[in-house]
Amino acid sequence: MRIPYTGPLPPPIVVPRDANTPAGAISALTRFLSAPRSPRLPPSSSSNGRTVLLTGAGISVASGLADYRGTAGTYTLNRTYRPIYYNEFISNHEARKRYWARSFLGWTNLHKAKPNAAHWAVRDLGERGLISDVITQNVDSFHLLAHPRLPTLELHGYLRSLVCIHCGNRLPREDFQHSLSSLNPKWADFLAELLETRALDSENPDERRAKGLKSNPDGDVEVPGASYTTFRYPACPTCQTNPPTLPDGSQSNVQTDDDGAWSPKSTAGVLKPAVVMFGESIAANVKVAAENAIDQASRILVIGSSLATYSAWRLVKRAKERGMPIGVLNLGGIRGEEGFFADVSAENDGTMAVRCSQTADTILPSIVQRLELLGPVVAPVHDPARQDCHA
Repeated sequence: MRIPYTGPLPPPIVVPRDANTPAGAISALTRFLSAPRSPRLPPSSSSNGRTVLLTGAGISVASGLADYRGTAGTYTLNRTYRPIYYNEFISNHEARKRYWARSFLGWTNLHKAKPNAAHWAVRDLGERGLISDVITQNVDSFHLLAHPRLPTLELHGYLRSLVCIHCGNRLPREDFQHSLSSLNPKWADFLAELLETRALDSENPDERRAKGLKSNPDGDVEVPGASYTTFRYPACPTCQTNPPTLPDGSQSNVQTDDDGAWSPKSTAGVLKPAVVMFGESIAANVKVAAENAIDQASRILVIGSSLATYSAWRLVKRAKERGMPIGVLNLGGIRGEEGFFADVSAENDGTMAVRCSQTADTILPSIVQRLELLGPVVAPVHDPARQDCHA
């Protein structure tokens, strides 16, 4: 995954003009989601008549998670932040210590967070047959929890599991958290103190700084001045039992200390979060699945994303090039939005394009309520030959 776009974002365009209020946005998005197939789509297109959703961090803000580039977003308020790179993670033992120590503190908030009204509204829209697929940049798994029957592609992976970079074994993140706690009793005591004093309850960066903490964009928690050098993390249990063969044909070895912590003398057994890190490639099958979801839909609606990551922006660009109507529900500007809406007719009422700067958790449930007044639920079309791709 490429480093995200960091340039200034344009002010949000409002399309149509009356979508500048919650009521106007609800009306325009209702028309957008209910619209017939666009005449701009190629005649040979096999579009399904439904909408594909592309969601970002903004949809999860109401669940208590931080967004990235909003007015209080962690990238906005912490411009010096540098995320860990894939090559750094897989090659540097000290970098992994730092990553896992911060993740150990930050996991608690994510683990206890739940889907919000926007996620449940997506479920309801799917049950009405209006949504064909959800492509999410988020790694919080809220979409799968809220609507397991609606095809959902996790473009950048997920935090609920770990994957071994040597054998491919996967391990639940919750089990890994227990192992981290056992290997690092002082850190476990510190986390217990943070939980007891409710220091982690706020995602507001100013409030966390006042308590000696610092939030980072990937959900971890930094303690300024803390030493991470003594932090320990476990080895992959599968590699320990059955050491894999290395790419050069040699046999790997996995060594641990007496408590089971991974030793730098090892040549395998390194676990990483099952997310796509910066500098790491998105799996080819995930790219293809995302492109297919775009190509099979009749329109695209972006929710809670500034499209700063190229992997998301290129999907909207692909939709635009196919002649698909584009909708955006996001607070603040998005990357390249002037190009996405440059050719929208002044007569457009939301059928062909929508751009509104509102919060998803207030707008989407109201759209569901509006649609309930318009007619009965439409059964979603199910293609038994199609498989979801949760990567």
